[in-house]
Amino acid sequence: MQRITITLDEELLDLIDRRVETQGYQGRSEAIRDLLRGGIREAEALPEDAPCVAVVSYLYDHNTRELPKRLNQTLHAHHDLTRSTLHVHLDAGHCLEVSVLQGPSGPVCELSRQLMVERGVEHGQVQVIPAPVQHRHAVDE
Repeated sequence: MQRITITLDEELLDLIDRRVETQGYQGRSEAIRDLLRGGIREAEALPEDAPCVAVVSYLYDHNTRELPKRLNQTLHAHHDLTRSTLHVHLDAGHCLEVSVLQGPSGPVCELSRQLMVERGVEHGQVQVIPAPVQHRHAVDE
């Protein structure tokens, strides 16, 4: 087993410590390994080309330099995958966005990761749901 070093803010560390206590883990490392395994399994659940729908929710600091602009540009750059986004102002500095994505699992998961790893995004979660094969409606001419 290899040893690594990570930096966590106090709030996240408190959450991990509470999980250790409430779930009965032997220590932080065991809890973090379990959380990582669950996240990796979830991300690998569908083949890259499998059609899916994803709900991506992320809380971010609105005051982080140009973050709202970067998030918006990322979604626009992937307009073919973006179905809708809900933007909620929580307080003077924090916003919650919930984006609904649809498309092949690989690109949808990659876009989800791009959104959640932006500097200033404090919390993020994605739920990927297998979807029926996509079809386009004919446009009346």
